[in-house]
Amino acid sequence: MQRRTLGGTGISVSNFALGAMMFGAIGNTDHEDSIRIIHRALDAGINFVDTADIYSDGESEEIVGKAIKGRRDEIVLASKAHGSMGPDANHGGNSRRWLVRAVENSLRRLGTDHLDLYQIHRPDPTTDIEETLAALTDLVSAGKVLAVGSSTFPAEQIVEAQWAAQQRGTVRFRTEQPPYSILARGVENAVLPTAQKYGMGVLTWGPLSAGWLSGRYTDGVDLASGRAVTERHKFDPAIAENARKLEAVRELATLADKAGLTIRQLAIGFVLAHPAVTSVIIGPRTMEQLEDLLTAADVELSAEVLDRIDEIVAPGKDLNAADNYFVPAAISNPALRRRVPGAAEVTRMI
Repeated sequence: MQRRTLGGTGISVSNFALGAMMFGAIGNTDHEDSIRIIHRALDAGINFVDTADIYSDGESEEIVGKAIKGRRDEIVLASKAHGSMGPDANHGGNSRRWLVRAVENSLRRLGTDHLDLYQIHRPDPTTDIEETLAALTDLVSAGKVLAVGSSTFPAEQIVEAQWAAQQRGTVRFRTEQPPYSILARGVENAVLPTAQKYGMGVLTWGPLSAGWLSGRYTDGVDLASGRAVTERHKFDPAIAENARKLEAVRELATLADKAGLTIRQLAIGFVLAHPAVTSVIIGPRTMEQLEDLLTAADVELSAEVLDRIDEIVAPGKDLNAADNYFVPAAISNPALRRRVPGAAEVTRMI
């Protein structure tokens, strides 16, 4: 496992980060098996573990906490806040009121006294970025958090956060965590260059593009199982964007075979080849999946292979815009782009 420095913090992290989203109710419900997977990842040289409070409503953090007991000093531990953690509107978002509570909850579940990296999971249109950064600064001063970052922020909001930190003298986002894969290359346009400009570490997620690059879909898409059931708009080949994805996957499978790789190794090698990327987050649900993903840790793609990937999916192109996992509030919430007499005040979208 290779090591890279995390966004100018001086923290050394593995080029793979273990994503813990699949540990808990939405993935592997067997805590002991999940712990074995985490231990295997650590033994393989992964020292970076990423989770979030919203993953299985805190269960993921609890599992990670059990797994790292006695091994905390060897781990760079990251979590995230923003998502709704209760019925009350104040139990989520990026306000100081919520963050000071959310971090305590995460620390308790993880069984630790500090987080190496605390990330804001999504932008919050109802909270000034200065408010969020001021709260994070206090958490850093208190020793509860060592560094802070953003996740799935568009380039313009990354710039705004960097400017606000400079103007207000607060801590600044040291990392960004965007979705990035061969099929979803939109972040190459502005997010990755912006992160490079500000010396931010980049932790990418979704290298297999929700399973499209796992090797399961070269013969077609089963719409009756897996994520295709709940995210049909991202999988149904009757939708033109998804038909193009299926065509690309078949071409990529042929390319991988010619290069002596699996399509999964090709997909992860592609992400690791971008100079902005610090670590790629892998999110196995089973031990078998982890072992398979670990084979890609040292994959280095040739210029010829990378050129062919560019021919299959053009640089900066999202084959399906839904795969970027972020829709600005001004687009998703009609109340923010319409003047309607008597309309209620817009509340935070969580």
